[in-house]
Amino acid sequence: MPKVPGTTRRVPGRKLAVALIGAVLLAAGAAALVLPGPGVLMILAGLVVLSAEFEWAERRVDAVRDKAFQVAATGVATWPRIVASTISAIIVIAVGVWWCTEPRIPELWIIGPEVPFSGWGTGVTIIVSGLIALGLLGYSMKRFRYGDDQPPGEQQPAGSDAV
Repeated sequence: MPKVPGTTRRVPGRKLAVALIGAVLLAAGAAALVLPGPGVLMILAGLVVLSAEFEWAERRVDAVRDKAFQVAATGVATWPRIVASTISAIIVIAVGVWWCTEPRIPELWIIGPEVPFSGWGTGVTIIVSGLIALGLLGYSMKRFRYGDDQPPGEQQPAGSDAV
């Protein structure tokens, strides 16, 4: 079969694999919006993966990316926010370390004496989440607080050299 310029050969199962990976990232991102973790960034990663095969996802990538950058810039806009974010990430890491020790709690009704989902697997996941938060905080400070980059939708201050 002759090759037609501009076309690519389809890998069997690629669309299914992309859909599964993207769906997992979207679900994890949605969960991370209320649990410790970079929710908006995981949702963005899910959309980027899905955009390889689905046009509806490609249309949403820019809006979610802009929102993620706005949230990141807002998070480092003031020193109290930076301090609060840093302390929160350290607390998350400390909880992960504590969780690794398989904590025992007083038995309360049907809960106890062991914390559900305790152990190294859960603890390490919580620790990694806190480390990711610290890394993203550092990246956001470098890019939006000390760099020249403005988040999408932000206006340059009056009198700036921006073109």
